[in-house]
Amino acid sequence: MFTVLKNINLDEKHECLLMGVFEKPVKLEGASKAADDKLAGQLTELVKEGEISSKRKTISKVHTLGRLGVKRLIFVGLGKEKELTFETLREAFGKAFKSLKDSKLTAVALGLDTFTTEKMDVFDAAHAFSEAFALSTYEFSGYKQKSNQVDKTIETITVYSETDKEEVSASLKVGHVFGKAVNSARDLVNTPANLLTATDLAHYATQLADRFGFEAEILEKEEMLKLGMGAMLAVNQGSTEAPRMIVLKYQGKEEWKDVIGLVGKGVTFDTGGYSIKTKSGIVGMKTDMGGAAAVLGAMEIIGELRPEQNVVAVISSTDNMISGSAFKPDDVFTSMSGKTIEVLNTDAEGHLVLADAVTYAKQHGADYLVDVATLTGGVITALGNDMTGAMTNNEEFFESVLEASYEAGEPMWRLPITEKDKEQVRGSKIADLNNSPGSAGHAIMGGAFIGEFAENTPWVHLDIAGTATTSSASELGTAGGTGVMTRTLALLVERFGVEKE
Repeated sequence: MFTVLKNINLDEKHECLLMGVFEKPVKLEGASKAADDKLAGQLTELVKEGEISSKRKTISKVHTLGRLGVKRLIFVGLGKEKELTFETLREAFGKAFKSLKDSKLTAVALGLDTFTTEKMDVFDAAHAFSEAFALSTYEFSGYKQKSNQVDKTIETITVYSETDKEEVSASLKVGHVFGKAVNSARDLVNTPANLLTATDLAHYATQLADRFGFEAEILEKEEMLKLGMGAMLAVNQGSTEAPRMIVLKYQGKEEWKDVIGLVGKGVTFDTGGYSIKTKSGIVGMKTDMGGAAAVLGAMEIIGELRPEQNVVAVISSTDNMISGSAFKPDDVFTSMSGKTIEVLNTDAEGHLVLADAVTYAKQHGADYLVDVATLTGGVITALGNDMTGAMTNNEEFFESVLEASYEAGEPMWRLPITEKDKEQVRGSKIADLNNSPGSAGHAIMGGAFIGEFAENTPWVHLDIAGTATTSSASELGTAGGTGVMTRTLALLVERFGVEKE
């Protein structure tokens, strides 16, 4: 898809050429200057008249009317040079691609060097470009009847840069891998629950394992019974769909040590059980496996890029249904860890499935743990829909996760877990723990509960209830599943192996 060339030729036949323009005040440089010269200074005049804007994320189109081989010059406004960040550049590229998609163009050329600054090198710009291409052109295919009309999509991209061809190509590949994996996670989140059961999710994971050579283990109900996964099986009691505990292992080092455990909540539909959700609250609960989707998306990136780091991914997958056999408030179950749990809220089912998943990740040798889950409505009340809630028992490990989230452009905010919080989840009169002490500090209670199973293993909990989906489109995506934390988890794994050396 990507072809990298060194010398730009404006007489070459291209449907369009993308170029960046900064506020300096506006000055045309590089490919832009070459195009201006060939057009007898007309681009400079358009800049002066405001027809070509350098305002951040504005798109200006200029038709060359046969004066150049390139039919259209697309100027991407980047704002002030010193204020350009990876995130704003990626968003600017995303807006450009949405504009090109609306124009039904199939081929794009890029003057990559026009998007660089002292702080934004050509490799970061290449990564931002290819990642934005994948993210911004994403659409969930859905299930509507298809018309006979074939939608035009961008099929070829020519990138011009004076920098080494192989290195630029490598950066383009990495960015595209990240973007495609996020889209894979988005697809999973957007798929209806009747078409994505726990069995289907396990099948998807095994296909991923076959594709990348991961070691895979899929536990069925009978095996979970033998292992004592009472918390996980409690949630599945009311369902006619069999549960699955999904394990993928990637070994990037000679020895199985310093293992990062990625744990995802894979509840394919959540009715709330007997603590049933409202008629409006139950809509959209097909997305309650957003944590599993993020983990599988991260494993796709890991499989493609092969970092020197050991990873075990564990996903606990079931639905949470109501029937005569469903678990109830006041029931008590024994988790795989041996800790007993009193159920006070069957809509806090994620706490239970993650309890056994965290324990199983530790049994597979996880030395560090990150769990990802659409866990609580309380995190939305606390942080809104754009910020992931985070909790931890280890400052140093949390800093690694935080740095990865910052680099990925997936912000998070840390919430505290105090001794009093721990006392509340240990507050049952008849069991070791209760799964829902109440509505106060709801998100924190969820993290504190899972922390009881992480115990002394360095651990970070990510509550993505607010960020796993969005109700509106953006420069980098559509309404629906966001694939949030896919990139953060992958970057954590990629950077962690280097940091530990």
